[in-house]
Amino acid sequence: MAAPDVSPQYRPVPKSPDFIPELTVSADRHDGLLFWQYMVAGSIAGSVEHMAMFPVDTLKTRMQALAGSCRTQPGIRQAFTSILKLEGPAGLYRGIGAMGLGAGPAHAVYFSVYELFKESFSSGDPNNPVAHAASGVCATVASDAVITPMDMVKQRLQLERSPYRGVGDCVRRVLVEEGIGAFYASYRTTVVMNAPFTAVHFATYEAAKRGLTEAFSVEEVSDESLVVHATAGAAAGALAAAVTTPLDVVKTQLQCQGVCGCNRFSSSSIGDVVRAVVSKDGYRGLIRGWIPRMLFHAPAAAICWSTYETSKSVFQRLNDSKS
Repeated sequence: MAAPDVSPQYRPVPKSPDFIPELTVSADRHDGLLFWQYMVAGSIAGSVEHMAMFPVDTLKTRMQALAGSCRTQPGIRQAFTSILKLEGPAGLYRGIGAMGLGAGPAHAVYFSVYELFKESFSSGDPNNPVAHAASGVCATVASDAVITPMDMVKQRLQLERSPYRGVGDCVRRVLVEEGIGAFYASYRTTVVMNAPFTAVHFATYEAAKRGLTEAFSVEEVSDESLVVHATAGAAAGALAAAVTTPLDVVKTQLQCQGVCGCNRFSSSSIGDVVRAVVSKDGYRGLIRGWIPRMLFHAPAAAICWSTYETSKSVFQRLNDSKS
């Protein structure tokens, strides 16, 4: 005889008439935006940043390129006056075409990779500074692979009495005379420089933005958000630029080697370049151009972050209007 069924009997719970199944959010969205929207916002921010601050970048390149290769080094005022006197205002913008070609794509990669990794590394804590720093390092490794070739072309065109007629002429002659490896001679140095630069930059920016936002009342945050982004970005840019100036000198030396009297190096070793600069110009040669570098990165970061956050807000409102 079969044993009786003593298992508990469950009756289905009736659903209310207005029951709606729970919907999951698509994985291709983060912070309310799609991946391509981060790329567009980053591209706009990077292009605006570099175009606006290009004259200051030209001064920095002029001061750093000849570090250790001549006895007298011009200061920022002398470099600025010399360019205006000998080349006119156009001399401050020589090479801007190369930066225009590289800045947009590189920053599109930069910000989209940053947002993706920040979401992965944060583990539910949006205020995790380690996650912000690590995400920034991943972003710079990817974006540097895009920007380095055009940055090399840009710096060679910025030099006084540059032998190149323009972007196309520089690319063609470097390929023929030095090979494709010349475009990436400074890539390792660029990554080594930008990894700590970006870690300091993103961690400082997120911390400063959080602190400034908390300083305002809830009603004021929306009105003051542009000021918050600009101030936090300027602080982050200035600090990161100051910390990494020696490596920036090495990068400039490698990218401009053999052109317009700049030293040529047998290898792209950071140590070899550092020793060459120190032996000819002392340790002060490693901080050559730190003033224009900070003058570039403080307002550049303020412009970049303000533009980026504004572009994100535009996309968020656009997405909200469609939902």
